[in-house]
Amino acid sequence: MRKPLWLGSMGIRAIPPSWLRIGLLCRLLPEPDPSGSLSVKTRCNEFVTFLWRFFSSLKLTIFLLIGLAVVSIIGTVIPQGTPSPEYLQTISETKFHLYARLGFFDLYHSWWFILILYFLSLNLVACSLRRWPHDWALVRTPVTTLDVQQEHVFANVHGWPDSRASDLLERSVVDALAREFASPVVTKTDNEYHLFAQKGRFSRFGVYILHASIIIIFLGGLIGSIFGFRGFVEIAEGEASSVVTTNRGGAVDLGFTVRCDSFSLSYYNNGTPKEYRSVLSILENGSSVVEKRPVIVNDPLTYRGITFYQSGYSQAAPARYRFTVRDRASGAATRVTVTGDESVALPGGGTLLVTGYAPEIGGMYPGLNGPAVQVMVMEGNVALEPFVVMKRYPDINADRGGAHVLTFEGVDQKWRTGLQVTRDPGVPVVWAGCFFLITGIFSAFFSSHRRIWVRIGGGRVVVAGSASKNQAAFDAFFEEMVEKLKKV
Repeated sequence: MRKPLWLGSMGIRAIPPSWLRIGLLCRLLPEPDPSGSLSVKTRCNEFVTFLWRFFSSLKLTIFLLIGLAVVSIIGTVIPQGTPSPEYLQTISETKFHLYARLGFFDLYHSWWFILILYFLSLNLVACSLRRWPHDWALVRTPVTTLDVQQEHVFANVHGWPDSRASDLLERSVVDALAREFASPVVTKTDNEYHLFAQKGRFSRFGVYILHASIIIIFLGGLIGSIFGFRGFVEIAEGEASSVVTTNRGGAVDLGFTVRCDSFSLSYYNNGTPKEYRSVLSILENGSSVVEKRPVIVNDPLTYRGITFYQSGYSQAAPARYRFTVRDRASGAATRVTVTGDESVALPGGGTLLVTGYAPEIGGMYPGLNGPAVQVMVMEGNVALEPFVVMKRYPDINADRGGAHVLTFEGVDQKWRTGLQVTRDPGVPVVWAGCFFLITGIFSAFFSSHRRIWVRIGGGRVVVAGSASKNQAAFDAFFEEMVEKLKKV
Protein backbone atom coordinates (compact mmCIF):
# COMPACT_ATOMS: atom_id res chain seq x y z
CA MET A 1 0.00 0.00 0.00
CA ARG A 2 1.33 3.48 -0.91
CA LYS A 3 2.70 5.36 2.08
CA PRO A 4 1.48 8.91 2.63
CA LEU A 5 3.83 11.84 2.21
CA TRP A 6 4.59 13.69 5.43
CA LEU A 7 5.56 17.33 5.22
CA GLY A 8 7.98 18.89 7.70
CA SER A 9 7.92 18.00 11.35
CA MET A 10 4.39 19.26 12.00
CA GLY A 11 2.65 16.03 11.02
CA ILE A 12 0.72 17.36 8.01
CA ARG A 13 -0.42 14.85 5.46
CA ALA A 14 -0.51 15.73 1.77
CA ILE A 15 -2.94 14.31 -0.75
CA PRO A 16 -1.26 11.75 -3.07
CA PRO A 17 -1.65 12.07 -6.83
CA SER A 18 -4.28 9.33 -6.81
CA TRP A 19 -6.96 11.97 -6.22
CA LEU A 20 -7.15 12.25 -9.97
CA ARG A 21 -9.86 10.20 -11.60
CA ILE A 22 -7.38 8.55 -13.89
CA GLY A 23 -5.44 7.60 -10.80
CA LEU A 24 -8.53 5.94 -9.37
CA LEU A 25 -8.92 3.97 -12.58
CA CYS A 26 -5.32 2.87 -12.27
CA ARG A 27 -6.18 1.37 -8.89
CA LEU A 28 -8.59 -1.01 -10.60
CA LEU A 29 -5.93 -2.44 -12.89
CA PRO A 30 -4.20 -5.79 -12.09
CA GLU A 31 -1.36 -5.96 -9.58
CA PRO A 32 2.24 -6.34 -10.83
CA ASP A 33 3.43 -9.63 -12.23
CA PRO A 34 5.34 -11.64 -9.56
CA SER A 35 8.20 -11.96 -12.02
CA GLY A 36 9.06 -8.34 -11.28
CA SER A 37 8.21 -6.78 -14.66
CA LEU A 38 6.32 -3.48 -14.67
CA SER A 39 2.54 -3.89 -14.91
CA VAL A 40 0.10 -1.68 -16.75
CA LYS A 41 -1.09 -0.40 -13.39
CA THR A 42 2.43 0.62 -12.33
CA ARG A 43 3.06 2.41 -15.59
CA CYS A 44 -0.30 4.15 -15.33
CA ASN A 45 0.50 5.35 -11.81
CA GLU A 46 3.87 6.61 -12.97
CA PHE A 47 2.21 8.49 -15.81
CA VAL A 48 -0.31 10.07 -13.44
CA THR A 49 2.50 11.07 -11.10
CA PHE A 50 4.37 12.62 -14.02
CA LEU A 51 1.31 14.65 -15.07
CA TRP A 52 0.70 15.78 -11.50
CA ARG A 53 4.28 16.97 -11.05
CA PHE A 54 4.30 18.60 -14.48
CA PHE A 55 1.14 20.69 -13.97
CA SER A 56 1.97 21.61 -10.36
CA SER A 57 5.50 22.69 -11.25
CA LEU A 58 6.66 26.22 -10.52
CA LYS A 59 8.91 26.00 -13.59
CA LEU A 60 5.81 25.53 -15.74
CA THR A 61 4.26 28.63 -14.14
CA ILE A 62 7.32 30.74 -14.94
CA PHE A 63 7.50 29.40 -18.49
CA LEU A 64 3.81 30.20 -19.13
CA LEU A 65 4.09 33.69 -17.65
CA ILE A 66 7.09 34.41 -19.86
CA GLY A 67 5.07 33.11 -22.81
CA LEU A 68 2.19 35.47 -21.99
CA ALA A 69 4.66 38.37 -21.72
CA VAL A 70 6.09 37.57 -25.15
CA VAL A 71 2.59 37.31 -26.62
CA SER A 72 1.67 40.68 -25.10
CA ILE A 73 4.73 42.26 -26.70
CA ILE A 74 3.78 40.79 -30.09
CA GLY A 75 0.21 42.01 -29.65
CA THR A 76 1.48 45.50 -28.86
CA VAL A 77 3.92 45.75 -31.78
CA ILE A 78 1.65 44.21 -34.44
CA PRO A 79 -1.69 46.00 -34.97
CA GLN A 80 -4.65 43.83 -33.98
CA GLY A 81 -7.75 43.43 -36.11
CA THR A 82 -7.69 44.41 -39.76
CA PRO A 83 -4.21 45.87 -40.45
CA SER A 84 -4.19 49.42 -41.78
CA PRO A 85 -2.96 50.05 -45.34
CA GLU A 86 -0.09 52.11 -43.89
CA TYR A 87 1.10 49.13 -41.84
CA LEU A 88 0.80 46.72 -44.78
CA GLN A 89 3.11 48.99 -46.78
CA THR A 90 5.86 48.46 -44.19
CA ILE A 91 5.99 44.65 -44.35
CA SER A 92 6.55 42.24 -47.19
CA GLU A 93 3.88 39.96 -48.62
CA THR A 94 5.70 36.93 -47.16
CA LYS A 95 5.59 38.41 -43.67
CA PHE A 96 1.95 39.31 -44.08
CA HIS A 97 0.94 35.74 -44.95
CA LEU A 98 3.15 34.38 -42.15
CA TYR A 99 1.61 36.72 -39.56
CA ALA A 100 -1.89 35.89 -40.81
CA ARG A 101 -1.28 32.12 -40.51
CA LEU A 102 0.14 32.50 -37.01
CA GLY A 103 -2.86 34.57 -35.99
CA PHE A 104 -0.79 37.66 -35.14
CA PHE A 105 -3.50 40.01 -36.44
CA ASP A 106 -6.05 38.52 -34.03
CA LEU A 107 -3.60 37.34 -31.42
CA TYR A 108 -5.81 37.21 -28.36
CA HIS A 109 -8.34 34.96 -30.10
CA SER A 110 -5.79 32.58 -31.60
CA TRP A 111 -5.98 28.91 -30.62
CA TRP A 112 -2.44 28.81 -29.28
CA PHE A 113 -2.95 31.87 -27.06
CA ILE A 114 -6.08 30.29 -25.60
CA LEU A 115 -4.09 27.06 -25.15
CA ILE A 116 -1.54 28.98 -23.06
CA LEU A 117 -4.37 30.26 -20.87
CA TYR A 118 -5.72 26.72 -20.50
CA PHE A 119 -2.32 25.41 -19.40
CA LEU A 120 -1.85 28.31 -16.98
CA SER A 121 -5.29 27.67 -15.48
CA LEU A 122 -4.50 23.97 -15.03
CA ASN A 123 -1.15 24.91 -13.51
CA LEU A 124 -2.78 27.28 -11.02
CA VAL A 125 -5.37 24.68 -10.05
CA ALA A 126 -2.73 21.98 -9.59
CA CYS A 127 -0.46 24.25 -7.54
CA SER A 128 -3.40 25.23 -5.35
CA LEU A 129 -4.47 21.62 -4.79
CA ARG A 130 -0.91 20.63 -3.98
CA ARG A 131 -0.56 23.37 -1.35
CA TRP A 132 -4.12 23.37 0.03
CA PRO A 133 -3.89 20.41 2.48
CA HIS A 134 -0.91 21.97 4.23
CA ASP A 135 -2.48 25.43 4.61
CA TRP A 136 -5.91 24.06 5.51
CA ALA A 137 -4.39 21.94 8.29
CA LEU A 138 -2.49 24.94 9.66
CA VAL A 139 -5.69 26.97 9.84
CA ARG A 140 -8.16 24.31 10.93
CA THR A 141 -6.06 22.17 13.29
CA PRO A 142 -3.01 24.16 14.33
CA VAL A 143 -0.39 22.62 16.56
CA THR A 144 -1.03 24.26 19.95
CA THR A 145 1.79 22.67 21.95
CA LEU A 146 5.51 23.30 21.81
CA ASP A 147 7.72 20.31 22.60
CA VAL A 148 11.48 20.24 22.83
CA GLN A 149 11.95 18.83 19.34
CA GLN A 150 9.87 21.57 17.76
CA GLU A 151 12.03 24.25 19.33
CA HIS A 152 14.72 23.46 16.76
CA VAL A 153 12.29 23.91 13.84
CA PHE A 154 11.59 27.62 14.37
CA ALA A 155 13.98 30.44 13.61
CA ASN A 156 12.54 32.56 16.41
CA VAL A 157 13.05 30.81 19.78
CA HIS A 158 13.94 32.29 23.15
CA GLY A 159 13.99 30.78 26.63
CA TRP A 160 14.81 31.94 30.14
CA PRO A 161 14.54 30.58 33.70
CA ASP A 162 11.65 31.60 35.93
CA SER A 163 11.16 30.14 39.41
CA ARG A 164 7.61 31.34 39.96
CA ALA A 165 4.70 28.92 40.20
CA SER A 166 3.61 27.70 36.78
CA ASP A 167 -0.10 28.43 37.31
CA LEU A 168 0.55 32.02 38.40
CA LEU A 169 3.00 32.60 35.59
CA GLU A 170 0.56 31.09 33.09
CA ARG A 171 -2.14 33.60 34.01
CA SER A 172 0.25 36.52 33.67
CA VAL A 173 1.47 35.34 30.25
CA VAL A 174 -2.12 34.78 29.04
CA ASP A 175 -3.02 38.35 29.98
CA ALA A 176 0.10 39.72 28.29
CA LEU A 177 -0.48 37.80 25.07
CA ALA A 178 -4.13 38.82 24.94
CA ARG A 179 -3.15 42.43 25.49
CA GLU A 180 -0.17 42.63 23.15
CA PHE A 181 -0.97 40.05 20.45
CA ALA A 182 -4.02 37.73 20.56
CA SER A 183 -5.94 35.63 23.07
CA PRO A 184 -4.10 32.31 23.41
CA VAL A 185 -5.31 28.73 23.55
CA VAL A 186 -4.08 27.09 26.76
CA THR A 187 -3.20 23.38 26.90
CA LYS A 188 -1.94 21.66 30.04
CA THR A 189 0.21 18.52 29.68
CA ASP A 190 1.67 16.91 32.80
CA ASN A 191 3.22 19.79 34.75
CA GLU A 192 3.57 22.15 31.78
CA TYR A 193 1.35 24.85 30.30
CA HIS A 194 1.33 25.39 26.53
CA LEU A 195 -0.01 28.66 25.15
CA PHE A 196 -0.68 29.23 21.48
CA ALA A 197 -1.79 32.54 19.90
CA GLN A 198 -2.07 33.51 16.26
CA LYS A 199 -3.10 36.38 13.99
CA GLY A 200 -3.87 36.59 10.30
CA ARG A 201 -4.43 32.88 9.77
CA PHE A 202 -6.79 33.48 6.86
CA SER A 203 -4.06 35.36 5.01
CA ARG A 204 -2.80 31.92 3.95
CA PHE A 205 -5.83 31.72 1.68
CA GLY A 206 -4.81 34.90 -0.16
CA VAL A 207 -2.79 32.95 -2.71
CA TYR A 208 -5.84 30.79 -3.49
CA ILE A 209 -8.00 33.89 -3.96
CA LEU A 210 -5.26 35.24 -6.23
CA HIS A 211 -5.15 32.04 -8.28
CA ALA A 212 -8.95 31.90 -8.47
CA SER A 213 -9.15 35.53 -9.61
CA ILE A 214 -6.75 34.89 -12.50
CA ILE A 215 -8.79 31.89 -13.58
CA ILE A 216 -12.02 33.94 -13.31
CA ILE A 217 -10.49 36.67 -15.49
CA PHE A 218 -9.44 34.05 -18.04
CA LEU A 219 -12.95 32.60 -17.91
CA GLY A 220 -14.46 36.04 -18.51
CA GLY A 221 -12.21 36.56 -21.51
CA LEU A 222 -13.14 33.14 -22.85
CA ILE A 223 -16.86 33.87 -22.44
CA GLY A 224 -16.41 37.13 -24.32
CA SER A 225 -14.43 35.39 -27.06
CA ILE A 226 -17.01 32.66 -27.58
CA PHE A 227 -20.31 34.47 -27.04
CA GLY A 228 -19.30 38.04 -27.93
CA PHE A 229 -18.11 39.82 -31.03
CA ARG A 230 -16.22 42.91 -32.13
CA GLY A 231 -17.13 44.59 -35.37
CA PHE A 232 -17.56 47.79 -37.33
CA VAL A 233 -20.38 49.56 -39.12
CA GLU A 234 -20.59 52.72 -41.23
CA ILE A 235 -23.89 54.60 -41.35
CA ALA A 236 -24.56 57.70 -43.44
CA GLU A 237 -26.50 60.59 -41.94
CA GLY A 238 -30.21 59.88 -42.05
CA GLU A 239 -29.70 56.18 -42.72
CA ALA A 240 -29.84 53.11 -40.47
CA SER A 241 -28.38 49.62 -40.17
CA SER A 242 -29.10 46.45 -38.21
CA VAL A 243 -26.09 44.41 -39.37
CA VAL A 244 -22.48 44.68 -38.19
CA THR A 245 -19.41 43.32 -39.97
CA THR A 246 -17.13 41.54 -37.50
CA ASN A 247 -13.34 41.78 -37.47
CA ARG A 248 -13.23 38.22 -38.82
CA GLY A 249 -15.28 39.17 -41.87
CA GLY A 250 -18.61 37.74 -40.72
CA ALA A 251 -21.93 39.51 -40.27
CA VAL A 252 -23.95 39.82 -37.07
CA ASP A 253 -27.61 40.80 -36.91
CA LEU A 254 -28.06 43.14 -33.94
CA GLY A 255 -31.72 42.33 -33.45
CA PHE A 256 -32.53 46.05 -33.60
CA THR A 257 -31.75 49.03 -35.83
CA VAL A 258 -29.35 51.88 -35.15
CA ARG A 259 -29.86 55.13 -37.05
CA CYS A 260 -27.46 58.03 -37.50
CA ASP A 261 -29.56 61.18 -37.17
CA SER A 262 -26.67 63.58 -37.66
CA PHE A 263 -22.90 63.89 -37.58
CA SER A 264 -20.82 66.96 -36.76
CA LEU A 265 -17.17 67.95 -36.69
CA SER A 266 -15.29 70.63 -34.79
CA TYR A 267 -11.73 71.71 -35.51
CA TYR A 268 -8.65 73.17 -33.87
CA ASN A 269 -7.17 76.40 -35.22
CA ASN A 270 -4.68 74.43 -37.30
CA GLY A 271 -7.51 72.63 -39.09
CA THR A 272 -7.14 69.21 -37.48
CA PRO A 273 -10.32 67.56 -36.14
CA LYS A 274 -11.01 68.39 -32.49
CA GLU A 275 -14.13 66.35 -31.91
CA TYR A 276 -16.49 64.30 -34.02
CA ARG A 277 -19.94 63.51 -32.73
CA SER A 278 -22.69 61.19 -33.87
CA VAL A 279 -26.31 61.49 -32.81
CA LEU A 280 -27.79 57.98 -32.78
CA SER A 281 -31.24 56.53 -32.27
CA ILE A 282 -32.18 52.90 -31.56
CA LEU A 283 -35.31 51.48 -33.17
CA GLU A 284 -37.17 48.26 -32.44
CA ASN A 285 -40.32 47.11 -34.20
CA GLY A 286 -40.52 50.44 -36.00
CA SER A 287 -40.52 52.58 -32.84
CA SER A 288 -37.68 54.50 -31.25
CA VAL A 289 -36.46 53.14 -27.90
CA VAL A 290 -33.39 55.40 -27.65
CA GLU A 291 -33.91 58.88 -29.06
CA LYS A 292 -31.05 61.02 -30.40
CA ARG A 293 -28.28 59.97 -28.05
CA PRO A 294 -24.99 61.86 -28.73
CA VAL A 295 -21.95 59.58 -29.03
CA ILE A 296 -18.39 60.89 -28.93
CA VAL A 297 -14.99 59.34 -28.30
CA ASN A 298 -14.88 57.84 -24.75
CA ASP A 299 -18.63 58.32 -24.35
CA PRO A 300 -20.24 55.29 -26.05
CA LEU A 301 -23.83 54.15 -26.29
CA THR A 302 -24.77 50.77 -24.80
CA TYR A 303 -28.03 48.99 -25.52
CA ARG A 304 -28.92 45.37 -24.73
CA GLY A 305 -25.30 44.57 -23.93
CA ILE A 306 -24.02 45.96 -27.26
CA THR A 307 -21.80 49.03 -27.12
CA PHE A 308 -21.29 51.56 -29.92
CA TYR A 309 -18.02 53.53 -29.85
CA GLN A 310 -17.30 56.55 -32.03
CA SER A 311 -14.42 55.31 -34.16
CA GLY A 312 -14.15 57.31 -37.37
CA TYR A 313 -15.94 59.10 -40.16
CA SER A 314 -15.94 59.60 -43.92
CA GLN A 315 -17.83 61.55 -46.53
CA ALA A 316 -21.04 59.90 -47.62
CA ALA A 317 -21.47 62.11 -50.71
CA PRO A 318 -19.44 64.77 -52.57
CA ALA A 319 -19.43 68.12 -50.82
CA ARG A 320 -21.55 70.96 -52.24
CA TYR A 321 -19.77 74.32 -52.12
CA ARG A 322 -22.02 77.40 -52.30
CA PHE A 323 -20.81 80.71 -53.82
CA THR A 324 -22.15 84.11 -54.70
CA VAL A 325 -20.58 85.31 -57.97
CA ARG A 326 -20.72 89.07 -58.65
CA ASP A 327 -19.78 90.57 -61.98
CA ARG A 328 -17.15 93.20 -61.26
CA ALA A 329 -18.30 95.53 -64.08
CA SER A 330 -22.11 95.38 -63.77
CA GLY A 331 -22.41 94.36 -60.08
CA ALA A 332 -24.91 91.61 -60.92
CA ALA A 333 -24.80 88.73 -58.42
CA THR A 334 -25.58 85.09 -59.08
CA ARG A 335 -25.60 82.05 -56.74
CA VAL A 336 -23.80 78.94 -57.94
CA THR A 337 -23.09 75.56 -56.38
CA VAL A 338 -20.01 73.45 -57.12
CA THR A 339 -20.38 69.73 -56.39
CA GLY A 340 -17.24 67.80 -55.57
CA ASP A 341 -14.50 68.14 -58.16
CA GLU A 342 -16.86 69.11 -60.98
CA SER A 343 -16.57 72.54 -62.56
CA VAL A 344 -19.54 74.89 -62.98
CA ALA A 345 -20.19 77.58 -65.57
CA LEU A 346 -19.96 81.23 -64.51
CA PRO A 347 -22.36 83.92 -65.72
CA GLY A 348 -20.89 85.82 -68.63
CA GLY A 349 -18.55 82.96 -69.51
CA GLY A 350 -15.87 80.98 -67.78
CA THR A 351 -15.87 78.12 -65.26
CA LEU A 352 -15.28 77.66 -61.55
CA LEU A 353 -13.58 74.61 -59.99
CA VAL A 354 -12.90 73.91 -56.29
CA THR A 355 -9.46 72.34 -55.82
CA GLY A 356 -9.26 72.28 -52.00
CA TYR A 357 -11.17 72.92 -48.79
CA ALA A 358 -10.01 73.78 -45.26
CA PRO A 359 -12.53 73.90 -42.40
CA GLU A 360 -10.16 76.15 -40.41
CA ILE A 361 -7.42 78.39 -41.82
CA GLY A 362 -5.98 79.67 -38.55
CA GLY A 363 -2.96 77.39 -38.82
CA MET A 364 -2.12 78.57 -42.35
CA TYR A 365 -3.03 82.27 -42.01
CA PRO A 366 -2.21 83.60 -38.53
CA GLY A 367 -4.75 86.13 -37.33
CA LEU A 368 -7.50 84.75 -39.56
CA ASN A 369 -10.01 81.99 -38.94
CA GLY A 370 -12.94 80.14 -40.41
CA PRO A 371 -13.36 77.92 -43.47
CA ALA A 372 -11.94 78.59 -46.90
CA VAL A 373 -11.70 77.00 -50.34
CA GLN A 374 -9.04 77.04 -52.99
CA VAL A 375 -10.51 77.65 -56.44
CA MET A 376 -9.43 77.76 -60.04
CA VAL A 377 -11.26 80.17 -62.36
CA MET A 378 -11.23 79.97 -66.13
CA GLU A 379 -12.29 83.24 -67.86
CA GLY A 380 -12.61 82.65 -71.57
CA ASN A 381 -9.47 80.82 -72.59
CA VAL A 382 -7.42 82.31 -69.77
CA ALA A 383 -6.88 80.33 -66.56
CA LEU A 384 -6.27 82.47 -63.49
CA GLU A 385 -3.79 81.41 -60.86
CA PRO A 386 -5.49 79.32 -58.12
CA PHE A 387 -6.43 81.47 -55.14
CA VAL A 388 -8.12 81.12 -51.77
CA VAL A 389 -11.63 82.38 -51.01
CA MET A 390 -12.33 82.89 -47.30
CA LYS A 391 -15.84 82.75 -45.92
CA ARG A 392 -15.40 85.40 -43.23
CA TYR A 393 -13.31 87.92 -45.25
CA PRO A 394 -15.22 89.08 -48.37
CA ASP A 395 -13.06 92.23 -48.63
CA ILE A 396 -9.96 90.11 -49.14
CA ASN A 397 -11.82 88.12 -51.78
CA ALA A 398 -12.73 91.34 -53.62
CA ASP A 399 -9.04 92.17 -54.12
CA ARG A 400 -8.58 89.09 -56.30
CA GLY A 401 -8.17 89.79 -60.00
CA GLY A 402 -10.51 88.76 -62.76
CA ALA A 403 -13.96 89.73 -63.96
CA HIS A 404 -15.76 88.05 -61.07
CA VAL A 405 -15.77 88.59 -57.32
CA LEU A 406 -16.38 85.34 -55.40
CA THR A 407 -17.97 85.07 -51.99
CA PHE A 408 -17.81 81.68 -50.27
CA GLU A 409 -21.15 81.07 -48.56
CA GLY A 410 -20.45 77.65 -47.05
CA VAL A 411 -20.34 73.93 -47.71
CA ASP A 412 -22.95 71.22 -47.42
CA GLN A 413 -21.43 67.87 -46.49
CA LYS A 414 -23.10 64.57 -45.78
CA TRP A 415 -21.05 62.39 -43.46
CA ARG A 416 -20.86 58.71 -42.77
CA THR A 417 -20.12 57.82 -39.15
CA GLY A 418 -17.84 54.90 -38.32
CA LEU A 419 -18.83 52.96 -35.21
CA GLN A 420 -16.90 50.26 -33.39
CA VAL A 421 -19.48 47.75 -32.13
CA THR A 422 -18.73 45.26 -29.37
CA ARG A 423 -20.64 42.74 -27.32
CA ASP A 424 -18.73 41.14 -24.47
CA PRO A 425 -20.85 39.16 -21.97
CA GLY A 426 -17.67 38.23 -20.11
CA VAL A 427 -17.07 41.78 -18.84
CA PRO A 428 -18.99 41.30 -15.52
CA VAL A 429 -17.01 38.11 -14.94
CA VAL A 430 -13.74 39.94 -15.61
CA TRP A 431 -14.72 42.72 -13.19
CA ALA A 432 -15.51 40.12 -10.54
CA GLY A 433 -12.11 38.55 -11.18
CA CYS A 434 -10.44 41.95 -10.79
CA PHE A 435 -12.16 42.45 -7.43
CA PHE A 436 -10.91 39.08 -6.21
CA LEU A 437 -7.50 39.86 -7.68
CA ILE A 438 -7.14 43.00 -5.57
CA THR A 439 -8.42 41.14 -2.51
CA GLY A 440 -6.02 38.27 -3.13
CA ILE A 441 -3.03 40.58 -3.68
CA PHE A 442 -3.73 42.46 -0.47
CA SER A 443 -4.18 39.24 1.50
CA ALA A 444 -1.23 37.42 -0.06
CA PHE A 445 1.35 40.21 0.01
CA PHE A 446 0.29 42.69 2.70
CA SER A 447 -0.84 40.40 5.52
CA SER A 448 0.93 37.60 7.33
CA HIS A 449 0.01 34.57 9.44
CA ARG A 450 1.89 35.10 12.71
CA ARG A 451 2.01 32.46 15.44
CA ILE A 452 3.49 32.42 18.94
CA TRP A 453 3.95 29.41 21.23
CA VAL A 454 4.82 29.61 24.93
CA ARG A 455 5.77 26.66 27.18
CA ILE A 456 5.80 27.17 30.92
CA GLY A 457 7.08 24.51 33.32
CA GLY A 458 10.08 23.09 35.09
CA GLY A 459 11.21 26.56 36.17
CA ARG A 460 11.65 27.69 32.57
CA VAL A 461 9.72 29.71 29.95
CA VAL A 462 10.25 29.05 26.25
CA VAL A 463 8.77 31.28 23.53
CA ALA A 464 8.77 30.37 19.82
CA GLY A 465 7.33 32.28 16.88
CA SER A 466 6.71 31.94 13.17
CA ALA A 467 5.47 34.18 10.33
CA SER A 468 4.39 33.16 6.86
CA LYS A 469 6.01 36.24 5.30
CA ASN A 470 7.87 39.47 6.06
CA GLN A 471 10.24 37.66 8.39
CA ALA A 472 12.35 40.76 9.06
CA ALA A 473 9.41 42.66 10.54
CA PHE A 474 8.37 39.62 12.57
CA ASP A 475 11.89 39.27 14.00
CA ALA A 476 11.66 42.77 15.47
CA PHE A 477 8.13 42.14 16.76
CA PHE A 478 9.18 38.82 18.34
CA GLU A 479 12.07 40.42 20.21
CA GLU A 480 9.76 43.10 21.60
CA MET A 481 7.23 40.44 22.57
CA VAL A 482 9.87 38.41 24.43
CA GLU A 483 10.99 41.46 26.40
CA LYS A 484 7.40 42.18 27.44
CA LEU A 485 6.81 38.57 28.50
CA LYS A 486 9.96 38.62 30.61
CA LYS A 487 8.53 41.52 32.58
CA VAL A 488 5.16 39.96 33.44
